[in-house]
Order: sequence, then structure tokens, then C-alpha cells
Amino acid sequence: MSNRRPEEPTERRQVTSTPRSPAEALEPSRGPTRRPGVKRYREARKMSPALRFINAALTLTAVVLAMVGTVSYWITNEISKDGPLKETKSVVVPKGEGAHEIAKRLETDGVIGSQQMFVAHYIGRYLTSLVGGRSLQLKAGEYEIPGGASLRLVSEILGEGKSTLYRVVVPEGLTSTQIVARLKNDPNLTGDIIAIPAEGSLLPDTYKYAKGMTRQQMIELMQGEHKKLIERLWAARQPTVPLKTPEEAIILASIIEKETGRNDERERVASVFVNRLRQNMRLQSDPTILYGLFLGEVAWGRPIYKSEIQQKTAHNTYQIDGLPPTPICNPGKSAIEATLNPAKTNDLYFVANGQGGHVFTQNLKDHNAAVANWRKTEQEIRARQAATAAAKTAKGLAEKTAAPEAAVAVPAQPLVTAPTPDEPTAATAPTMVEAPLPPVRPTATPPASATVKTINASSAPGDLVNVPLPIRKPKRP
Repeated sequence: MSNRRPEEPTERRQVTSTPRSPAEALEPSRGPTRRPGVKRYREARKMSPALRFINAALTLTAVVLAMVGTVSYWITNEISKDGPLKETKSVVVPKGEGAHEIAKRLETDGVIGSQQMFVAHYIGRYLTSLVGGRSLQLKAGEYEIPGGASLRLVSEILGEGKSTLYRVVVPEGLTSTQIVARLKNDPNLTGDIIAIPAEGSLLPDTYKYAKGMTRQQMIELMQGEHKKLIERLWAARQPTVPLKTPEEAIILASIIEKETGRNDERERVASVFVNRLRQNMRLQSDPTILYGLFLGEVAWGRPIYKSEIQQKTAHNTYQIDGLPPTPICNPGKSAIEATLNPAKTNDLYFVANGQGGHVFTQNLKDHNAAVANWRKTEQEIRARQAATAAAKTAKGLAEKTAAPEAAVAVPAQPLVTAPTPDEPTAATAPTMVEAPLPPVRPTATPPASATVKTINASSAPGDLVNVPLPIRKPKRP
């Protein structure tokens, strides 16, 4: 074997700084040769297809997030800036409209500047709700939008559902027919009522509602509140009350509601009727006469005549035993409470005292004395009313004389109409409570809380005056 070292490849020759010959100077220079193992190193650095996919996905995600962040920042600024509305405005959102329709309505009304931006904000809130954020549910109603409200604020107002609320006042003591008429006259309610509700099935109260609520929905709301109230009060009633069902309680409560408008007297009035029921005495309540004659169309407070007392109707408690078949009105909460928890008394009678209240007595003798006192008070009231009427008539004549060119004044109506042969008289009129005189002037719609009331000495002329009828002891059945 030869000991001669193999000649190094030309690629590895040392390149000197100066050529050794002219020919070498003309020879192109060669780059440095790759060290052993470099090729294998670079081949090892090549990524697998899976790594290339992950890398591309991460890159794309970063780009998308950057774009989303940019768009979100721009949208946030757009929805947070002041809106085009110059001053507070009422906006109505009808039921059944979606986000696109609502956005178009808001843009048309000048509340927002762009319906597309509103829809984009709505969609964004929906997407964030999928990952745990709070969704945006646009609710129908009428809303007060303040001037300069941003798109974000407008959407929050509609989403919270804090719409402008209207009120409908349903006084105690109205019949169902009268309540339906009141609801029909409310311009902020919509739709019609299917049927007149059963008497006594509605709870009088002040109800708040959003514009667009239907009248039938209001009826159902009042019925629902009535049901909840009577269930609660029936469970807390006095066990000795002679009433078998909640329906009987509502019937008696409706009578008590029409007999007195004073909360401090209701429990004692209730005790009178409860005591009469226990002793099988007829209730002899004047409001039941009126309801028996006119039912739901009754004009509370009109005078009651002798012939009407004698008419036997299903509700006339002068002619029937026990309770009427149905309530005579829709009683309020206080009347129902008094019915189920009456005062513990032995009272069987009550009559007006001339001061807005009643005198309660346990026997006929004391009751007749109270009636006599009321007669005197009633005469004084009539005298004052007559004097006031005369003064008004004289003033009218003086004004007419002083100004002949003015329109002719209508003659004043008498304060108290003359009694007719059909009116109750002192010799015939078995009753427990007073019956009213004819009203001073006719009214198209009687007061909602009109009951068998009295007036005191300071009452203004023209107030309704009630005159108690002479009493005789009610007959036992």
C-alpha cells in the first residue's frame, strides 16, 4: 500500500490573497465549500405538513383577530357617540317587529343615524351571548328617548323594557259594564273586549301598562289580581263568618262597598249585615234595589221610590232572604277584608249622622231616635241649600240687568225636587238605611264611588243629599 497522502480536492485548496500566475488571476473564484453535515442539518429543519397547517392556522387567526379588533374598536366608537336626536322623543315599538324593522323605524324617526350599525350591534350582542355574555332582547312598548342618546343607550333602553307606562284608574264600586266602558274610552289601550266579565270578578285598582296593551289583556290582568286577592283573604278570614264560599264573600262585600265609602266604617257596616245573616233577617240594602232594577247599567245614587222598594227582583234584599244571587258591583280590597273580618258588635241598624258617617244602633228604639236626629240635620241642610240657590238666582238676575246684551241665562234648577206621589212616605217604607233625595242636578255619569252617602254642614251646594226613611222592625222570614 502506498503511503502517499491523497491529494486534497481542489475545492478545499487554500485561496491565497494574490494569484500565483496570470492564468490563476483570470480564473473565476469559487465560493466556500459546504461543511460536512450542513445538508443534513438543513433537511432536518423542514416542517411537516401538520406543522405547516398549524402555522398557517395561527397566522390566519392572528390576522382575523386583528381585523375583528379593528372593526370592533370602530363599531364601539360608532355606537357610543352621540346620536342625531336633538331633544327627548317618544318612540313606539309595536309588538312582533324584529331587529331590522325596529332599526328602520328608529332611523326614520331620527333616533339613530344608521340602521345597519344598530343591526350590527344587535348581532354582536347575540354572538357574545353565546359565550356567556348578556344578550339583547328588544321589547315592544313606548319609550322616552333622551336627546343625543347614543345607539348603545337606545338599544339598552329598548332591551330593558322600561317603557313609558300609562295608568288606568278603576274605582271601587263600579259594575263590570261600567268598567268595560271606562276601558273602551282609554285611547292608549287597543283592541276590543270579548265579553262583559262576570259581576264582581274584577279587582278595582290603579293599573300601569305600556302603550299597545289590549283591553282584553287588561281585563284578564284585573281578573287575575282579583283571584289572587280573594284566595289570600279567604284563607285569613274569621272562622265564624256565616259565608260558605269566596263567591258569597264577594257578594256581601259588593253590598258593603256601596253602603259606605269610608274605610273606617266598613268593618262595622259589615258587622251589621253579618249579624242580620246570623239572625235570618233580611239585609234591606238600598243599593240592591237599584241593581235589581238596572243591573250593570245602574246609576248609583239615584232616588229610590216606594214602588221600587216593593218590586221583587232577584237582587232586592227587601224582598228576598239572604244574599243576592250575584254581586252588585266590583268591590275593592278594603271592602273584601271588612267582609271576611267584620267588627264584633251587636249592631243591626245604621243611619246617616249628617257628618259623612253613620250612627250604629242595636235596637229599633235607638235607631228611630238616630233617624229623628238625622231628619233635623237634613232640614237644616235643605234650608242652607235653598238660601244658596236664592242667592245665586239673585246674582244671576243682577248680572242680566247689568248686561242686557249678554246671552239670556238659563233659569236655575231647584235644589230639591218636589216629592212625587210615588216617593217613599213616612207611613210606608220599611228599610234599614237611608234612601237619597233626587240629585240637585242630573249627571250624565255618576261618580265612580257613588254610594248611599250623606253630606255635612260644610258641604257645597249641589251635593247629593240622602234622606233616611222611617224605619220599622224588619220582619223575620
